[in-house]
Amino acid sequence: QQIDEIEAEMAKTQRNKATAKHLGLLKARLAKLKRELIAPSGGGGAKPGDGFDVAKTGDARVGFVGFPSVGKSTLLNKLTNSFSEVGAYEFTTLTCVPGVVNYRGAKIQMLDLPGIIEGAKDGKGRGKQVIAVARTCNLILIVLDATKPATHKRIIEHELEGFGIRLNKEPPNIQFRKKERGGLQITSTCQLSHLDKETVASILAEYRVPNADVCFRCDATADDLIDVIERHRIYIPCVYVLNKIDAISIEELD
Repeated sequence: QQIDEIEAEMAKTQRNKATAKHLGLLKARLAKLKRELIAPSGGGGAKPGDGFDVAKTGDARVGFVGFPSVGKSTLLNKLTNSFSEVGAYEFTTLTCVPGVVNYRGAKIQMLDLPGIIEGAKDGKGRGKQVIAVARTCNLILIVLDATKPATHKRIIEHELEGFGIRLNKEPPNIQFRKKERGGLQITSTCQLSHLDKETVASILAEYRVPNADVCFRCDATADDLIDVIERHRIYIPCVYVLNKIDAISIEELD
């Protein structure tokens, strides 16, 4: 409920210099609440025997992520010698199904993950287990159904981001170091167009950090600073797979 209230307030707040400090504070509070929500509490991650405790093998791991019935299992079956059940109904795959592709001497582990739904990061369906496995991957394939709304892409990205996964991004070049005394020392080696010292100080105050050295070496946003403070972020490359394109016209594809 608190998360919904903060997200609603952020949605109705206009974005300008006058509201930057307020929005930064809301984002920090939201990140803290989401961290508490996704923190392992005995039921969030994979446990022996639940179908998600697949040992990481080979040289790299690739996870197939998407909504139910978008063709993840068919793709795994085509690429590997494994068998993942295919059906004309949703949630055919209920566990993590592994397979292996041998490419130029490298063994690449492929994981067909159960379909996620909106709200997966908050525990709907088996979303937490699915996304927890996705965090262990070296590459994520987001499989999309060309016949479904284009908004599905953003929904999946939002679910992964809510679980601390950053797709096709580099860690922000921000040096952050807590100290025992001396207050806040905020410096930058470039022009900051999204943040000012007051906003940075308010975000740090939300995390109860009165003494720290912060040096920005990139034009960072409030989200970037929060990611550095939170630390538990995973930066993973992502490739988008558009399936079932034979079911739509060239005009619709464009």
